Amino acid sequence: MSALATQAKAARPAIRLGPTSWRVHPRATVCATVAGVAVLVLLVVNLSYGELKIPFVDVIRALLGDSSGVNSFIVRDVRLPEAAVALLAGLALGLSGALIQTIARNPLASPDVIGVNAGAAAGAVGYIVLFAAADSGVPAGVSADLGLPIAAFCGALLAAALLYAAGWRHGLDGRRLVLVGIGIAAALTACTSWLLVSARLQTAASAQVWLSGSLAGVTGSNVTWLLVVIVLVAPVALWLGSTLNIVELGDDTARALGIRTSRAQAVALLCAVLLAAVAVSAVGPIGFVAFVCPQIARRLAGTSRPPLLTSALAGAVLVQGADVITRLWLTGLAVGVVTSLVGAPYFIYLLIRKQRDLV
Repeated sequence: MSALATQAKAARPAIRLGPTSWRVHPRATVCATVAGVAVLVLLVVNLSYGELKIPFVDVIRALLGDSSGVNSFIVRDVRLPEAAVALLAGLALGLSGALIQTIARNPLASPDVIGVNAGAAAGAVGYIVLFAAADSGVPAGVSADLGLPIAAFCGALLAAALLYAAGWRHGLDGRRLVLVGIGIAAALTACTSWLLVSARLQTAASAQVWLSGSLAGVTGSNVTWLLVVIVLVAPVALWLGSTLNIVELGDDTARALGIRTSRAQAVALLCAVLLAAVAVSAVGPIGFVAFVCPQIARRLAGTSRPPLLTSALAGAVLVQGADVITRLWLTGLAVGVVTSLVGAPYFIYLLIRKQRDLV
């Protein structure tokens, strides 16, 4: 690094909160601001288009509290739950992917690649097949709105525990984490397939639609669950940002600076699991959002690791954009299909690039 670059880095302002401080990256701040504006614009567009086109002005009025008229009813009661779930699920997946890629120090690591999403999907499908579709209904004392997120979280937590146990060797090695995670994801996907085969035809069909990453049928309870988890987990994840900057330098360097790498990685992994699980429980395993968005955010912001806030906002932009595309031009297609069409080529590109770097 040149002396001029070192001086420029040292001159960056910092935000201090007690013993913790965050260095402000101007380019990353601009990217986060632009992404935040894009999220709001896409929210208005998403609420405006449908079978009935509603003017943008009426959408904004409805969002600001105007409850009079048919347009306000359609915006607030019919379309807002789906649009809000798309926004919040994108935020959760983008932030989850940024956390996992940071602690793994590997751009190929993400919840959908290393098995966290597969675990959440297996838990949720198991709940749908074994309880929600049974004649006797859900277990006593557990509502359907409560049971599905709990089942998804338990499945994701199981996948994370297996991943942590198998991938830990005096620290989390990024290459080992990806290879072990791919195996765990394959095993959990096989479990999900077995559950679908053993289920009733109608139940299996509805679960398959959910597995494709569909926003159809989301309710206000999905919004509540997503909002609660994001409000509780996102501040913890963002607070870990300065610690993760040091952890990224390597375990030995972090320990020399007084950072407990094991605890920081465990807390970050738990936050990522919570975020991925609640997103999957709401909309199904939307593919490649958690994988693509952190890398796009990192390249746009010019940072050494995925910026957490920008990655989360990029996730919201991608999921909302996919929802708008399916609403306007690809009616009947699940949002997860669109995100996979975007993410799969990028995943192949990164695999080829990593292979060239290793040669």
